[in-house]
Amino acid sequence: MEHKTTMDILRDFQVSFFAMTRLVSFPWTFLEKDLESNKSSDLISDILKQTCLHSLCRKFPPSVRFRRLFLSELIRRQEAAGCDPLDELYDALAEVVGAEETAECYKSYLLPGGDAVSLLENVALISEGTTGLVTWEAALYLAEWALDHRQLFTGRTVLELGSGVGLTGITICRSCSPNRYVFSDCHHSVLQKLRNNVQLNGLSETATVGVEEMDWTAATEEQLEQIGADTVIAADVVYDPDVVGSLVKLLSKILRCPSPEVPPEVLVCSTIRNPETYSGFKQQLEKAGISHHVIPGPVSHVFPYNRVSDIEMIQLYR
Repeated sequence: MEHKTTMDILRDFQVSFFAMTRLVSFPWTFLEKDLESNKSSDLISDILKQTCLHSLCRKFPPSVRFRRLFLSELIRRQEAAGCDPLDELYDALAEVVGAEETAECYKSYLLPGGDAVSLLENVALISEGTTGLVTWEAALYLAEWALDHRQLFTGRTVLELGSGVGLTGITICRSCSPNRYVFSDCHHSVLQKLRNNVQLNGLSETATVGVEEMDWTAATEEQLEQIGADTVIAADVVYDPDVVGSLVKLLSKILRCPSPEVPPEVLVCSTIRNPETYSGFKQQLEKAGISHHVIPGPVSHVFPYNRVSDIEMIQLYR
């Protein structure tokens, strides 16, 4: 088992807190051992500074409920260890106990260089008839993979299908220097949230960054030619058997686009929740004359997500 320093543990707490991961996944055991051996609240004070009292939390706070649960858990651990009470811990809890819960909150994903991708997301997984208002695991997996393979995006025109709230695309724009990046989605409320998140992260819609409405059933070869993507990516778009057919048709158009001369690299990353739906997608690809091969996953562990989930990324070609 890898040996972690106090700095590593503080970073783990910070990463998990800002991404609002489940409390059980935090490194509580390390904290418990530290409290038992030192009988001091120093580590809790440091954790507070890296989470609730951090400037990122003031600017882009996680949900009220999440902060309340997190602080309550810190207090519980501190009291169980018999340490001296820490005033700022109770002050921080008092601040969120009286705060009103909202339908939206911020999640922030810390990048290796120290920057953060902050996204306004819906608290509910499904709202306004769409699942596109939250970040899904395959988007985190694909973003991590992109950080390991920056050369596939640097200096290229990238089209993302079903961008959702924008995690993957914003990470690539901030870290991989694409020549142009086109986010796309078809749901109006998703597009609005996506535009807000793009701006929130210091990216403005210009010649180099675009947000386009793209209905897979209505996208034309002209529209795709105009974008002229060298790389096309999609994360968590294969979840509904009803839309798989229109997705495969769109992918066929992309792969046979006469311009550019070299066919684009097409990558589809999926969390396999329903094996039947996923194998149906692969069968439809085959019928359309599209071959695929499985791409090995990311090496670096940058973002917190459930790594035992069945996630697969495939590259498509004719």
